[in-house]
Amino acid sequence: MAEAASRERSDALKNFTLFSYSLPAIPISALGLPLVVHLPPFYAKEMGLGLALVGFLFMIARFWDVFTDPVLGILSDKFETRWGRRRHWIVLSVPILMLSAYMIFLPSGEVNGVYLMFWMFILYVGWTLLTISHLSWGAELTPAYYERSRVHGAREIALILGMVFVLTLPVFAHLIFPEESEPHAVTLMGLFIIIMLPLTVAVAVFGVKERKTPPPQHVPWKQAVKLLATSKPLQIILAVDLISGISGGIVASLFIFLASDALKLGSASDAMLLVYFISGVTFIPLIMVLSRKFGKHKSVAFSALFSGATLPLILLIPEGNVPMAMACWVALGVNMGAGPFLFRSIMADVADHDAVQSGQQRTGLFYSLLTMTNKVGHAVAIGIAYAALDLIGFQAGGDNSPEVIAGLKAVYVWPAFIIALACAYLIWRFPIDETKQLENRRILEARALDVAEAAIGSRTAATVDPRPTGAPAD
Repeated sequence: MAEAASRERSDALKNFTLFSYSLPAIPISALGLPLVVHLPPFYAKEMGLGLALVGFLFMIARFWDVFTDPVLGILSDKFETRWGRRRHWIVLSVPILMLSAYMIFLPSGEVNGVYLMFWMFILYVGWTLLTISHLSWGAELTPAYYERSRVHGAREIALILGMVFVLTLPVFAHLIFPEESEPHAVTLMGLFIIIMLPLTVAVAVFGVKERKTPPPQHVPWKQAVKLLATSKPLQIILAVDLISGISGGIVASLFIFLASDALKLGSASDAMLLVYFISGVTFIPLIMVLSRKFGKHKSVAFSALFSGATLPLILLIPEGNVPMAMACWVALGVNMGAGPFLFRSIMADVADHDAVQSGQQRTGLFYSLLTMTNKVGHAVAIGIAYAALDLIGFQAGGDNSPEVIAGLKAVYVWPAFIIALACAYLIWRFPIDETKQLENRRILEARALDVAEAAIGSRTAATVDPRPTGAPAD
């Protein structure tokens, strides 16, 4: 353990490096939150497309990433430039995202399902390219077990701050445009994303250098798919991330309906989300301490159990009781701050484990699988949740019976409750802990040393004339 602590200290990254690297997470989350929480109701209600159609379109758009994520992940691993392996992809994603965000957040003229589907496809290509490259870059900044938690913890704080910033925009929109606050809030969110993307990416790509990693070998598609059948650590983390995505997608996509129609929180609804995300930021340092004491995977299990215990409290909140609702969402924020960044930190360890087993560095591919499962989970969640609301006869902003409201609460709470228990069960016996990661790291460092020595030897042999002194030339 003393050796591990010494290694961690030597691998510690500067705070400025963490700050600069994590900045692009602000527009990433500022884009991701409205895609789940604000845009579906906006297009269903304000644009008049209806709940069922919007739920279907957002689900199909998410499934588009099933094809794009692995392809872009492999591309991110394969092509290296003088900037490194990741940063040029991040820069390339910016104009794609700026254009598509403008078209989706600031729609003009006739808007129909084809319009929404086309620009959602373009947006997800850019978002996937940015997210996978950024996550892979973070995993490669350091090989140390707990330092990776620090990297992804800093990124998670930036993600949550981005959500907090974007959540203040509906508050301003309600103050300025009390009659039609929702459309103006979506416009402000789009402008925030368009402005922040180039600024934060510029700081990151010019302020942080990439750590040199071994050049990857070509990974045939069949071999990439075979990973799912052969790697137990990969199977576990992807399964937990998938069902977590379903849970998170349900509670996020139904939050506005729950807060406004079921709990009657009115203008305090956006404040609930702010409290939720601020709670997540606040508890990240505590979760990092717990992960050092119990290990990353057991800390995920503990946070999932805590989430399962607090979710049913929503059913006890009386209509219009803002203080009780606020206390409940503070508790729910604990798990929100734990799972996501620990999943990403654990996946970096899984990628190292795979490198030991296969001799290949496939970080981008692994993170593309992680982002894919989470997006698929959210896609399934939005499709199922909106279809369920349509089935029980729920009317957004309409006159809903007590039975319909009870159905809305049940859809919101019980699937997420069951998934929380399942996550804790699946992750508890995860096979890669600090000891295993340290062993993997020794093997990878020894291989890198062997490669360096071989390269030096070949250069020496090529430059030293082996003939004895005075021997005649050929």
